[in-house]
Amino acid sequence: MSDLLTVAERAADAGAEFAIERFRRDVAVETKSTAMDLVTEVDRRAQERIVDVVREHDPDATIVAEEDDFRKTVPDRGEAWVIDPIDGTTNFVHGLLTWGPAVAVVRDGDPVAGAVVAPAREERYLVGPERATGNGDPLRVSDRSDPDSFVVAPILRYTGSAADRDRFAALTTRLVTELGDVRRLGSAQVTLALVAAGVLDATIGPFPPNAWDTVAGALMVERAGGTVTDLAGEPWTPDSDAIVATNGEAHDAVLDRLDGFDE
Repeated sequence: MSDLLTVAERAADAGAEFAIERFRRDVAVETKSTAMDLVTEVDRRAQERIVDVVREHDPDATIVAEEDDFRKTVPDRGEAWVIDPIDGTTNFVHGLLTWGPAVAVVRDGDPVAGAVVAPAREERYLVGPERATGNGDPLRVSDRSDPDSFVVAPILRYTGSAADRDRFAALTTRLVTELGDVRRLGSAQVTLALVAAGVLDATIGPFPPNAWDTVAGALMVERAGGTVTDLAGEPWTPDSDAIVATNGEAHDAVLDRLDGFDE
C-alpha cells in the first residue's frame, strides 16, 4: 500500500511542478459547462504528466480523471487512480494561491491512498493506510466541540442554473446563521485537507461531487480522526450526492443545523 502512496505523491508532484512554473503567467483559458467552469492548457498538460507517472507504475491502470476522455466515475471493482490536475482552476487563473493536483487510489470503490499538493501554498498532504500527514507532520482534526465556534467552508462548484444558485445561497445563509464563521477557499481537495489538519472545523458540499474533487481529501479527514458523511448522515462514498466533513466532535449537531436548508 505504501507503494501506491509513493506513486500518488510522485504523480501529484509531477503535475504541481509543471503547473507552478506557469502560475501567474498568461495561459489560454476555456470554459466548459458555465462561464466559471474553467480549464486551461496547464490543466491538460499537468494531467498528462500525472498520468505518465501512474502508467509507469501500472501501464494498464484504470484512470478516472477530470480532463479529456478518461473515465468519469469510480468503478465498483478493482483498482483505479482518481486524478484532478488542478483542483481550483479558477484560483489558478486568477492568481490565488489555493489550488493543486490531487491524486487518489481506490480499490473496490474504497479510497486507500492519496496526495494533494498545493505548490503555491508550499503544502503537501498525504494519506495512506494508517495515517495522514501535512508537510511530514501527522494530521489531526480540531478538538472544538461547540458548533458556534466552528469555522466552516462550503465547497464544490454550483452550475449556472437558478436552482443550484438558490441552493448554494441557502446553504451559505444557514452556515452564517447556524455556525461560527464561513470561508470559501475555491479548492475542495485543499479545503478537505485543511479540515484534516484542524485548520478548519468542517466543510460542506451540497452538490453531487466529482470523485476527483473529494476522494483524497475525504480519506485524509477520516484518517485524521474526523467524520465524513452525506447530508443525511450516511457514510460518504465517491457516489454520494453531497459531502459533509467535520472534526467529528459535533458532526450530528452540524447535520441538525443544516437540516432542510434548501426547503
